[in-house]
Amino acid sequence: MDSAEIGIGEVVRRSGVPASTLRYYEERGLIASVRRQGLTRVFTPAVLEQLALIAVCRTAGFSLDEITLMFSPDGRPSPNREMLAAKADELDATIQKLALMRDDLRHAAACPAPTHLECPRFRSLLGHPDPRGQ
Repeated sequence: MDSAEIGIGEVVRRSGVPASTLRYYEERGLIASVRRQGLTRVFTPAVLEQLALIAVCRTAGFSLDEITLMFSPDGRPSPNREMLAAKADELDATIQKLALMRDDLRHAAACPAPTHLECPRFRSLLGHPDPRGQ
């Protein structure tokens, strides 16, 4: 093996990505081995950067199809800025929804109403209006 190449076992060790996932990513065209040494796939060290980008994108909620668009045909990262901005907007909306949910749950936990169903704020969380019209 060339010193500028690393076997799949070393990629697994250095990236933390299981070999089965590496094989799947290769099938999907997200990464590419440069050759095989026997039955072992061999990669260039650039695959580690590709895997790091894939991990960041997965954490941000991108699908594998969307992530595929983040690489140029030669495998170099080439993120689509419009897609990144749209995902950031989507995350902002999710954060706002989760913050509201958190605040409602904190209120429900500390609410002085005798039962949660008597609390107008909790009822609105359930999508039910206050039966007293308040």
